[in-house]
This record gives sequence, C-alpha cells and structure tokens, in this order.
Amino acid sequence: MTDQKDNKLPHGAVPQLRVMPMPADANIHGDVFGGWIMAQVDIAGSLPATRRANGRVATIAVNSFLFKQPVFVGDLLSFYADIVKVGNTSITVNVEVYAERNRLQTEIVKVTEATLTYVATDSDRKPRQLPPLAN
Repeated sequence: MTDQKDNKLPHGAVPQLRVMPMPADANIHGDVFGGWIMAQVDIAGSLPATRRANGRVATIAVNSFLFKQPVFVGDLLSFYADIVKVGNTSITVNVEVYAERNRLQTEIVKVTEATLTYVATDSDRKPRQLPPLAN
C-alpha cells in the first residue's frame, strides 16, 4: 500500500541519481531485478558518503532494504540519499527511490527505501577517521 506522501517526489530535494531501467535489467515479465535496484541504491548512497568522507568509502552494511512496489522497464527512477548518522569512520545513509511511471500520464510511487552504512577508507582500504566538517 502506498502512503499519500509517497505519491510525489520529495519537495525541494535533488536526487543523487536518476536512471531508467532497460530490458536487460528485467526478467521476462518486465519486472526489474531487485539486485539491479540494490546496486543503484548503493551507488546513490555512496555519493553523499563520499562527499562527507572527502574520499573513498566502502559499503559495510545494508541495515534495511524494503521493496515497496515493483519497478518496470521504462520507469524513470529518482534516488534521494541523506546522511542520517556520522561516526568516527562510518556514515549511515538513508536512500528513497521513486518511480515515475506512464510517461504521458505521470504516476509517481515510492518503490524502495533502504539504509546503508559506509566506512571511510585510506589508500590501503583500511578504515580512516572522517575529516572534520568544513565551516
């Protein structure tokens, strides 16, 4: 069931990523593979984490992942990602995914929500302290 607030894009927010799944990303029924969506969510979540870390990050946990609605070939997906927690070396990001369906008569539905944790890493791929926030 879709909440009323889930039927429009987040007001004033800029998506981290926008992509349209292609036939190679779907099964024979036209439903996009969950693994493909998970990979896109990981990319979208890594973008604010990389900016906050001022460098390389690695995914260390998928804390939650909920597929709320199916995704179809031709949907325009918008991935919104926000940092929700910062530790000494880790950054937790919430990602919400919305699909714009029916290109001529737009319907918007929230299709996925996830929370992932990234760790800042050095050139040897070892955890490193996050830099202080710039003023």
